[in-house]
Amino acid sequence: MFDKIRALFAPRQHEPDLDADWLIVGLGNPGAKYAATRHNVGYMAQDMLIDGQALRPLPSFKAQGVLVPDTTALALRSTTFMNNSGEGVAPVAEKLEIPPERIIVLHDELDMPAGKVRIKQGGNENGHNGLKSLTEQLGTRDYIRVRIGIGRPPKGMPVPEWVLSPVDDEGLDERIATAADAARLVVEEGLQRAQNQIHAR
Repeated sequence: MFDKIRALFAPRQHEPDLDADWLIVGLGNPGAKYAATRHNVGYMAQDMLIDGQALRPLPSFKAQGVLVPDTTALALRSTTFMNNSGEGVAPVAEKLEIPPERIIVLHDELDMPAGKVRIKQGGNENGHNGLKSLTEQLGTRDYIRVRIGIGRPPKGMPVPEWVLSPVDDEGLDERIATAADAARLVVEEGLQRAQNQIHAR
């Protein structure tokens, strides 16, 4: 399949462009300091989805990406910090002409218990600054979210401290695998079928 993707990676080379119909965005903060934190479970799920491939810089964009194996989806990650994620995602979506309903965002969710994964389209950002940035830059809330539950902090712990602390919940690997599977199912089978399968787990 050919379209605009290869031009993103090597815009000065005259090569045919690879096709992508979807963006799968992992939300998190870059750098080793944040790698194992609750706020980075979106990165973790995206890493599982791309199956060991390295994300490659997209010249002229604040983003990295790689094609998801056996799909027409580009795994995309902003090189900004979480609160400015939209600055890396929206320009790529515009360049590839991918509409919001084909943008899947993997992210941590305070308002769901650890262990739960749910899929929805649109809705409020519930205070999540990464989602707020995406909504602002995309100009809509109508993108798809794969919500990875991290639960609320213990009484007396501020939310920023909770989300930026290491995630060590029992069953984390299973939850991350479910979130990666959720994104793939949306691409392969559509939103409703993906919801039916994931929400039954």
